[in-house]
Amino acid sequence: MGLLQGKKALIFGVANDKSIAWAIAEAFRKEGAELALTYANEMVAKRVMPLAESVGAEVVLPCNVQSDADIKAVFEAIGTRWGGLDILIHSVAFANKEELKGSFLNTSREGFALALDISAYSFIALAKEASPLMQGRDGAMLAMTYYGGQKVFPNYNVMGVAKAALEASVRYLAEAVGPDGIRVNAISAGPLKTLAAAGVGGFNQIAGHVAEKAPLRRNITQEDVAGAATYLCSDLARGVTGEIHFVDSGYNIIGL
Repeated sequence: MGLLQGKKALIFGVANDKSIAWAIAEAFRKEGAELALTYANEMVAKRVMPLAESVGAEVVLPCNVQSDADIKAVFEAIGTRWGGLDILIHSVAFANKEELKGSFLNTSREGFALALDISAYSFIALAKEASPLMQGRDGAMLAMTYYGGQKVFPNYNVMGVAKAALEASVRYLAEAVGPDGIRVNAISAGPLKTLAAAGVGGFNQIAGHVAEKAPLRRNITQEDVAGAATYLCSDLARGVTGEIHFVDSGYNIIGL
């Protein structure tokens, strides 16, 4: 029997087969979970639909996480189809590309609001709709973050602020839903070549530096993150909540 046998998981953030969210979906399926996926728009749908079919995802739904109506529709569909939910994965982030290079002073008011809305507030919005479906099921919510939310990285700029807000939200959400037996955590993953990372200026230099300086002397893989996600969303981690769990080859412990 798999670690997630019988559990129902809803995953936000699959964009293509290099996505962290997709690696998590594959790992969850191998451990026996039933899957539901969402996609951001019709362009992304063309890539997500074949992936969803390959893992037997029962539900595939559109969702713009900036729309409360879209979010509500997704969870109503989940409630109708499954009657409950065990796992929520939030692997969603966005900032204007021009604000992810150069000085942090380039951040616009509009760009700041956009990055915080999509990358941080959306997790709160999803949790609000998910929590009633997780009642009495020992549910788990998991978000994806990055060390740039705690320390300054070149060009990460407004996304670093958004990730800091996301990490604080993890702690506040953990307290808010904890009395209902629901756990909330985040994985702080090392640099990975994903669609989102492509928008960060100097990404290859950052990845090279991490591979050289991290204790394990390598960068991580999507599968490394998926393994940690499986643990955090399984009953093995039933006493773990409000945590930022690093999967970065140990880079975060290095001072100099």
